[in-house]
Amino acid sequence: MTNYIYEYYQCIEDGSIVVGKWVRLMYKRIIQGLENKEYTFSPKKANASIIFIENFCRHHEGELAPDKITLELWQKAFLSVIFGIMDHDGYRQFREVVLIVARKNGKTLFASAIACYCTFMDGEYGARTYFTAPKLEQATLCFDAFCQMIYKEPVLDRMAVKRRTDIYIKETNSSARPLAFNHKKSDGLNISTAICDEIASWQGEQGLRFYEVLRSSFGSRRQPLLLNISTAGYVNDGVFDELVKRSTRFLLGDSKEQRLAPFLYMIDDIAEWNNINELQKSNPNLGVSVPVDYLLEEIAIAEGSLPKKSEFLCKMANIKQNASTAWLDTQDVEKCFGEHLELEDFRNSYCVGGIDLSISTDLTACCIVVERDGQLYVFSKFFMPSAMLEKATARDGIPYKIYVEKGFLTLSGENFIDYQDCYDWFTMLVEEYEIFPLMTGYDRYCAKFLVSMMEQYGFHMDDVFQGHNLTPIIRTCEGKIKNGDIHFGDNDLMKMHLLDTALKLHTEQNKCQIVKVSATVHIDGVASLLDAMCMRDKYFESLGEQLKNED
Repeated sequence: MTNYIYEYYQCIEDGSIVVGKWVRLMYKRIIQGLENKEYTFSPKKANASIIFIENFCRHHEGELAPDKITLELWQKAFLSVIFGIMDHDGYRQFREVVLIVARKNGKTLFASAIACYCTFMDGEYGARTYFTAPKLEQATLCFDAFCQMIYKEPVLDRMAVKRRTDIYIKETNSSARPLAFNHKKSDGLNISTAICDEIASWQGEQGLRFYEVLRSSFGSRRQPLLLNISTAGYVNDGVFDELVKRSTRFLLGDSKEQRLAPFLYMIDDIAEWNNINELQKSNPNLGVSVPVDYLLEEIAIAEGSLPKKSEFLCKMANIKQNASTAWLDTQDVEKCFGEHLELEDFRNSYCVGGIDLSISTDLTACCIVVERDGQLYVFSKFFMPSAMLEKATARDGIPYKIYVEKGFLTLSGENFIDYQDCYDWFTMLVEEYEIFPLMTGYDRYCAKFLVSMMEQYGFHMDDVFQGHNLTPIIRTCEGKIKNGDIHFGDNDLMKMHLLDTALKLHTEQNKCQIVKVSATVHIDGVASLLDAMCMRDKYFESLGEQLKNED
């Protein structure tokens, strides 16, 4: 039997199929997982879904209706991953699937066909398939496509009964129905398959709560499927943003998730948004359901209108306004960490400093950046109230006590951080090691009395606004990390902060700012690093020669 995963990946590698970095990373991860025996591949189960869809699922509208569906290679590879990759117990490895593709790439049709397979042929007695969306009208769109697919295929139509609110298959006691937002009434569901349509339109907190209800309803199923399918959209801080951050973190290798399978068909280079070759990355069905002429016409319209350009970027390139993705590749971060750094080895040096003060009951970070032989060395110091140690350890799942013992974290004050400790750390650098911060950057919310104390001592201070104005600094840091030109020693707490940082993209201005990959993590160490690097960039013309620390 043909293995479409390997076939698709080979086409990606030889350049005959163009995909973006996220899709490439996903299939590379799958191939490596198979080679490392993290999971197994069942050609029989993979091809069963493909054979079913191509033989029993039909187009329900347009010029191809009522012809049977012909799957493209990217769709066959996708199905092979979802239905063919097995865990060591013989069940499907992936339970939560994210498919982001541009408009007109057959999302609804494809999702309906997958739902048909899961409802009729997944081998689970009493299967329950739900088509979910914020409003019943939207949920019904995909459900109607599912129903039409059944009605147009005599074999399926004979097996199915249309009831008032659902489709019922008596032979397997299975059913399928639409489901709108109502997290209270959704409790107690026993879902085997959920199709989450256009998650980019799922509003904020309400959408997130409903999504968690869906996820939690799979408890009694051995191989449930939560299929999220969407283009990009305009809702901020909702399900789409949360899934993209989780997905990109997973693909960059900094996630312990084992059941997530993200397929993010997005362009890589926003500057090339009007390049048809770049747009292949967000339109895997280009030349099939997405005519090249149609895309060229849409580009021409978008080039003459800023609102149309914004819509095009969102719907045809899958780049949403204010989208957030994980920042750094785990491998790039790892190579910047190694042997312990000693302050003594940098005695009699000039540097720049950075301070990021959290609320006084949480983590605070200070750092210095020292240059030697063209390489940058970062010393980061963290502070936390002593009364918070056990609570923060339980909350964050991080062994903070170990970092106290290693000297990376100082317990400061009892219930509130004593900012005198931050001051003492900087004065210690000067008085004990003759390491002199020529400029120290601090966030604008920094305690004024700390700034005043440091200025009275003789430190030169400058405030930094932590917004998209730091885009050049972020890109500089990213480049140095990727090149291995910046070193953090063995400070694993700082490593966590780097890996927990995401970038929120402002596509219209082509700018970005740092955000957390999730609400529960910390990135204070990164914020302090950017404050220091901002000082280095801003004052390099006048201080650069001193900062090089050349004899």
